[in-house]
Amino acid sequence: MSTNIKAVIFDLDGVIVSTDDCHYRGWKKMADEEGIYFDRTINERLRGVSRMESLNIILERAEKEYTEDEKVQMATRKNGYYVEFIQALTPADILPGVMETLEELKAKGIKIAIGSSSKNTPIILKQIGLSDYFDAVSDGNNITNSKPDPEVFLKAADFLGMPYDNCAIVEDADAGIEAGKAAGMVTFAVGSAKGGDVTLSNMKELLENL
Repeated sequence: MSTNIKAVIFDLDGVIVSTDDCHYRGWKKMADEEGIYFDRTINERLRGVSRMESLNIILERAEKEYTEDEKVQMATRKNGYYVEFIQALTPADILPGVMETLEELKAKGIKIAIGSSSKNTPIILKQIGLSDYFDAVSDGNNITNSKPDPEVFLKAADFLGMPYDNCAIVEDADAGIEAGKAAGMVTFAVGSAKGGDVTLSNMKELLENL
């Protein structure tokens, strides 16, 4: 694949580090407290979407209607549990092949950034020892619209000072792939993501396609 990629923007959860189980445990604890059925199959539908959108998916199984204030309180409660769980993350939780790939991208002069809808991005990066590692971080704290809106990737490119068509994104969620395409960027799909310009079976394959 011949490209003119000068920057790669990575989703965080499921691409750099796996926080899936922390998310699942947080939502499960909140749902159990509310008497709402929730399992890992439903949890798969939450990949790449915002906290409030995730809550609305969970509430499809609820037997009562919740006010907007109640929803905000529930989402905040879940996030409290999640933040508690991610305190146990360490650099050992960085996914296989990630550090080698990031180091080689840097060696090639390719800029690297994070593009995540999560507002907990700073906490996660700190826990895994990568707080100051990336050239730019765009996350849930500086965007208005979550994926599949392209805002988080567009802002990451802006922070890098990079034209959008010189950027690629790496995503493990369909919503993220959709966002990357909407941003006019080359899309690399990992994990369960579908529809990317290139599907990677492992992170090191990224280097072969730049």
